[in-house]
Amino acid sequence: MQFAQRLQPLQSNVFADMDRAKAVALANGRHLIDLSLGSSDLPAEAHVIEAIAHSLHDPSTHGYLLFNGTRAFRQAVAHWYEQKFGIRVNPETEVLPLIGSQEGTAHLPLALLNPGDFALLLDPGYPSHAGGVHLASGQIYPMPLLAENGFLPVFADIPTPVLAQSRMMVLSYPHNPTAAIAPLSFFQEAVAFCQEHNIVLVHDFPYVDLVFTENGKESSSIPLPPTPCPLSSSLVPSILQADPDKSVSIEFFTLSKSYNMGGFRIGYAIGNAELIHALRQVKAAVDFNQYRGILNGAIAALTGPQASVTSAVNTFRQRRDTFITALHRIGWHVPTPNATMYIWAKLPSSWSQNSMEFCTQLVKQTGVAASPGAGFGKFGEGYVRFALVHEPSVLETAVERIAEFL
Repeated sequence: MQFAQRLQPLQSNVFADMDRAKAVALANGRHLIDLSLGSSDLPAEAHVIEAIAHSLHDPSTHGYLLFNGTRAFRQAVAHWYEQKFGIRVNPETEVLPLIGSQEGTAHLPLALLNPGDFALLLDPGYPSHAGGVHLASGQIYPMPLLAENGFLPVFADIPTPVLAQSRMMVLSYPHNPTAAIAPLSFFQEAVAFCQEHNIVLVHDFPYVDLVFTENGKESSSIPLPPTPCPLSSSLVPSILQADPDKSVSIEFFTLSKSYNMGGFRIGYAIGNAELIHALRQVKAAVDFNQYRGILNGAIAALTGPQASVTSAVNTFRQRRDTFITALHRIGWHVPTPNATMYIWAKLPSSWSQNSMEFCTQLVKQTGVAASPGAGFGKFGEGYVRFALVHEPSVLETAVERIAEFL
């Protein structure tokens, strides 16, 4: 049986590779502490579950859901966005529901790239960004993220011949896996760069709310923009604050992180109307939308009480502090991240060029699972990512096992 060549680059995936290693550890009787996957262990709020449960008993929600049937959700999204960032959004032309933001980042290259066109991707970066480019038969130009640059790409380093063939750039801040954040000035530079070179600017924005403050102030020295919104605020900028006319930009959101709805697979795209229309055309060829009851739950999340978002941030801040303190106690000194649910740790020198072997042996010998930095790209080698998806006591136990391993 013959398969398409586009499947070849998809043979290896950091999460699938670690899933196999975890299965071996479990088969050998290890008690697993899984810090390899950024799937929140916190529950969705009761009012969200209630909205979904109520929908189950409404037969009108049981059929196919086409675009026009998502209007209430799109209106809730537009209102949420305007309140958070002070940017007006047309829910009819500038919002598109998605089955998680990963669907959008994977499908958009099909709307933008012809075979051989370049996509400019962060390295290290989230694997699905590359997967979508491979499926569209595009080429990837990796933009290195280095600690000395604050894990921000240097646009001036992109070769001119690559720029001539580039059709899209994908950014994502707060960043997975490095947990770096970016100021508004960086996004303004990115918008100007993409406008100059006729490149679509894509921003994957799942960690918009998972930003930590110390004494009411964002804990980084990076300056952040003033927020014009009257009812709520964000400590990190949206790409559309740098491109308020939505000239070249599209942004992807998910309810997986802020609202603990990862398993419900609900997200959306927001931005340039032409880009939204093009992505909608691809989506229409692949699926309808998810169950209307899930959208009703998402509406409840976006329009209802937001105390759970604050609570989740506080929970992950406490876990961050516990894990970092424990690592420092065993002599593994890593910087304290200002955002996301991850710790991006430079490996001890003896493992510095083999993050996959480190993670494979760690889970095999201790049951502690982490994600190898190399799985996120060439420039992720030498690092390991820990996801803070367990209670502090479990994280303490994990570090004790890591200490024994080291």
